[in-house]
This record gives sequence, structure tokens and C-alpha cells, in this order.
Amino acid sequence: MNEHESFHELGQFHGESATQAVGVNNSVGDTPFPFLDMGTSFVIGFAIGYFLKKSFKFMLIMLGLGLVVLFILESKGMFHVDDQAIQNSVSSGVDSFQNIVAMLKERLSKMELLTGAGAIAGFFAGLKFG
Repeated sequence: MNEHESFHELGQFHGESATQAVGVNNSVGDTPFPFLDMGTSFVIGFAIGYFLKKSFKFMLIMLGLGLVVLFILESKGMFHVDDQAIQNSVSSGVDSFQNIVAMLKERLSKMELLTGAGAIAGFFAGLKFG
């Protein structure tokens, strides 16, 4: 099907009437949220992945804002910033976040085989779309 063929023309090509083709809404591509057709475990994984990505972005924004404020105040001579302490703090924060992600992946994979696979797929979809 090229981009100029309508859904009506596609239905007639396959011998269906246009009212039958339009009246049926069973395909995944017809819904605005196709992941809702995937199942509960997929939605749970999607929610967790989406939350993790958004929270990580928020943490990076706060970290960046805090560092900019610290560097501005340091340039004004208000105090001295220890670069090693900043690096250690950021490193420990990244390690903590990685531990949380690993724990959530492990928990999602412990679900039953089929639901665990859906949850893991939802998790990665949430990371992608978050």
C-alpha cells in the first residue's frame, strides 16, 4: 500500500466493503495507545521504564542546575568547590541509580515467563518513549 491509497480502497481491493473495514477496530495500529493492547505486564513494565527515564532526566537537570550555581558562586569568590568531592558524589549517585535499575529489571524478569517477557519489553519501551 503506498501513501496515496486510502483505507477504503484497500478494503475494496481485498473484497471487503468499506463499512466492514471501517467498523472493525481490532488492529493494534488503530488505537492511539497500542501498548494498552499488549497486556497488564507490558503496561507495568512501560510505567516503570517511563518513570525511570523521566526521573533520571529530572535528576540530571537538578544536578546541572546545582553545578552551575556552585560554579557561579565560586567564580564570585563566595567559597571554594572541591572538584574531587563533586566527582565522588556524582559517581555514587550514578552507582545508586544503576543498582535501582538492575533491581527493577530483576524483579520484572521474575514474573511468570510470558508476563515477564511482556514486562521487560514494556520496560524497554518505557525507556525509549519516556
